[in-house]
Amino acid sequence: MLNLTNHSYFNLAGESSGAVYGQKVYINADSYTPTNKTQIPTGQIDPVKGTPFDFTTPQTIGSRINVDNEQSLIAQGYDHNWVLNKSGPMLDGLRLAAQAWDPGSGRELSVWTDQPGVQFYSGNFLNGTLVGISGHIYRQSGGYTFETQHFPNSPNQPNFPSTELKPGQAFSSSTIFQFGTY
Repeated sequence: MLNLTNHSYFNLAGESSGAVYGQKVYINADSYTPTNKTQIPTGQIDPVKGTPFDFTTPQTIGSRINVDNEQSLIAQGYDHNWVLNKSGPMLDGLRLAAQAWDPGSGRELSVWTDQPGVQFYSGNFLNGTLVGISGHIYRQSGGYTFETQHFPNSPNQPNFPSTELKPGQAFSSSTIFQFGTY
């Protein structure tokens, strides 16, 4: 089984600029994979509509992060896999997974991938042990990630896309993090 991803943190306002809660996020997904109390996906695929996980229209990260929702409480924010839609804009054969915007700087990020899921993590467990390039210590809400991947716990969930890689098979995946201004 193989499920590789990239865990780069983003804060479009700039390094050591503070909380990301005012940045807007769009995720091209109508559903996500809920987790159990240890944050392992249960095998369910639930709709995002009517939940704090609905980023089908751009929302600020902080607008619903503190809503009383069992899944948000388990993760202390966002740390879930979104099931990417099979429709939407394309770039070089890759589907748009997510976008983010910082209203203050005008910077934007678009994430394009061939993977079926994206884990959006809002930095909930940043506890001051990560230090940035300027010596700034990162704490909760200092950054977020878009981890393109297969669904976590795929080997144990037959309804999830397979992560099986047999001997002699090659693995290849593409993700583009495209930056610009708006």
